[in-house]
Amino acid sequence: MFLYGISTMSDGMKKLSGERIRTLMTALTANRFSGLFVGAFATMVVQSSSAIMVMLVSLVQAQMVTYTQVVGVILGAEIGTTFTAQLIAFKLEDYALLLFAFGLFLKLLGRTAGMRQWGEAIAGFGLLFFGMQLMSEAMAPLRSYPPLLSLLHQLENPLISVAVGLCVTAVIQSSSAFVGIIIVLAQQNSLSLEASIPLMFGSNIGTCITGAIASIGTFRAARRVSLAQILINACSVLFFLFWIPEAVQLVRMLSPGADLPRQIANAHTLYNVLMALFFLPLLPAVSRLVLLLLPDNPEEQRLIPAVWYLRSSALQPPSMALGLVRAEMARMNTILGRMLEGVIPSLTGEAPACDSIFPKLSPVQAIHMRENKIDFLESRVTEFLFKAVEQQLSERESKEAFALMEIVKIQEAIGDVIEVKLLGLLVQKKALKLDLTEEGKKEIVGLHTHILKENELLTNALREMDAQQAASLLGEEDHFFRLERDVEFRHMERVVHKVPASRHTHALHMEIMDGLRQIHEYNAAIARTIHALSPEQSSV
Repeated sequence: MFLYGISTMSDGMKKLSGERIRTLMTALTANRFSGLFVGAFATMVVQSSSAIMVMLVSLVQAQMVTYTQVVGVILGAEIGTTFTAQLIAFKLEDYALLLFAFGLFLKLLGRTAGMRQWGEAIAGFGLLFFGMQLMSEAMAPLRSYPPLLSLLHQLENPLISVAVGLCVTAVIQSSSAFVGIIIVLAQQNSLSLEASIPLMFGSNIGTCITGAIASIGTFRAARRVSLAQILINACSVLFFLFWIPEAVQLVRMLSPGADLPRQIANAHTLYNVLMALFFLPLLPAVSRLVLLLLPDNPEEQRLIPAVWYLRSSALQPPSMALGLVRAEMARMNTILGRMLEGVIPSLTGEAPACDSIFPKLSPVQAIHMRENKIDFLESRVTEFLFKAVEQQLSERESKEAFALMEIVKIQEAIGDVIEVKLLGLLVQKKALKLDLTEEGKKEIVGLHTHILKENELLTNALREMDAQQAASLLGEEDHFFRLERDVEFRHMERVVHKVPASRHTHALHMEIMDGLRQIHEYNAAIARTIHALSPEQSSV
């Protein structure tokens, strides 16, 4: 009940403010000091340092922030997580069910999403204290139970306590929950302050498990976030482990008259604040150490989305800025061409075992990787163009800038057709356990070859907004539609003549054709946009 209460409270707070916290972290991590405050505030709001770590890993993976920017946030998150322990130390058990009932009322009857989310958080808060009450009552008879006393006696060894704290926190994936359990044990006089501190040390290391799991399969920059948290927490525990007696005296001195649960909560806060203050000036050195332990991999760097041409310093003159955008968009079209090259062979069963440029990736994996690049580049190009149109542009340059905004959206849509629609048909094909007919494959390959030629023409046209190349593509529209009608007629002829494979794969065949038709129409839309910018068309 206690663990479910913490989980529910955290879920409610994440729904209430998760996206705002994500935006805040993206905007305010320019230096380690602001990162510290952002991390502490975000964790206090979300009530979960694990959630913040997962968010940091995803932000670095998406290249919305850099690894070095978020190291300060990690320290802040460790401070923020102590807020939950301070709440738990309050004796609110008598009001637990009242809080739960009020929260449930808001969640079920709230008129707005915000009210329902507040209700979920408050209901979780009530469950948390109700769970603590249940644990406390259950623990009361065990105070004189010999096996438990023997087990608790073992916890007087700091190393064993750290190991226990690490393992339990890793299992329940919440240091706040484990600190709450420690406080419950202290309420029953089963645990001393001296034994509680190393348990909390272990929980600080154990909480790293969530970030480590979240970083599996990510780029090295994202994995460094988890590694930095592990290094910081492990090193601080090794250092402070030798100062437990002094820490006990300091906590008692700073908490005169406080009961044991409050002293434990204060010890948790004091430790994390001191750790943050100790490591804050050392963060540049920590960043270098993590980079040394997990250096960049040149092969992996090629997989990470990145701009090649756009530079904020190159917004003037506007003609140069637009030239850089065209170069980046021509590169995007090249990437789309490689996605196209891989998708149809994957559907016809003729794809090679690995991608021609990235041998460690299968053709399907390479398409997903390139789609991520397209999405990344679309956002960066659009952002750059918005900055460009804020400059003093001529009428011709303004028209071109807005045309490029339109084209880059279309390029992103082509990537979606390839990844979502066409590649998604692989699932349908596997479910059928049948292949297209040989004739059908040849006909689809013919359409595919035409689309690849269109892509090549557009790539060249985009570099200089060449209206002549765009007109050449538009001149081939009738040829494409004749080819498409011919392919469809031949396929339907086989279906009518009851060719078994054609009848069973009819839906798949038509979906592939529809996907290729959509890509052609998008290509034609790009070509028309380029052609409309030519001086002859402008004068008309």
